[in-house]
Amino acid sequence: MKMISWNVNGFRACLGKGFTEFFAEADADFVCLQETKMQPGQAEFSPDGYHQYWNSAEKKGYSGTAVFAKREPLSVKYGIGIPEPDTEGRAITLEYENFFLLCVYTPNAQKELARLDYRMSWEDALRGYITQLDKGKPVIYCGDLNVAHEEIDLKNPKTNHHSAGFSDEERGKFTELLAAGFTDTFRALYPDKIEYSWWSYMMKAREKNVGWRIDYFVVSDRIFGSVRDSFILGEVMGSDHCPVGIEIDL
Repeated sequence: MKMISWNVNGFRACLGKGFTEFFAEADADFVCLQETKMQPGQAEFSPDGYHQYWNSAEKKGYSGTAVFAKREPLSVKYGIGIPEPDTEGRAITLEYENFFLLCVYTPNAQKELARLDYRMSWEDALRGYITQLDKGKPVIYCGDLNVAHEEIDLKNPKTNHHSAGFSDEERGKFTELLAAGFTDTFRALYPDKIEYSWWSYMMKAREKNVGWRIDYFVVSDRIFGSVRDSFILGEVMGSDHCPVGIEIDL
């Protein structure tokens, strides 16, 4: 199976920047989107052969997730069961016979870590949710997780040490998640590879490849052996993020 995840930074805008062509060419079994920034019915995109699931924020033009799946799931859940984030459309879980697929848009801690306490609460709730899922079936967890876990995962780790996405607290929570029985597929397969999935729109950052790796596919440890590849499609334009993906045999 081929799975793609992409923070599109506004689905309607991305549609006008080649999304349809990318989607067709990728021919993935699952495409998970974050930061869709739209309500149902605000965009015309209904690819043949896919079931689609949308979780929009109550606040218009903000956050939001979506999943396109070739196979119809046994069940679909929106949110992770905590009130405030669940109004922001941040998670969709699809259940299949032998795995759960969880698409997530993690809250940003914001400038000067203004929303760090909120982020920490989210991380603890998410870890509880995903470990509970994992007790039933293995989990494939993907999305914009808004954290560069290790120094290799961003261009300038020293100057960004206390920035949102690279604070000790956020990195520590990701470490806790992995320790709970999960694997960062890209870093596990490519321990020394430097590739990024997000670039600021400022200072020609993408042109200079001054980026961060904050988009992930994380899987339950017990199915990591089924992952054939984990990749970052840095050449794909249309957003300040690029798509990431895995190929997995389940």
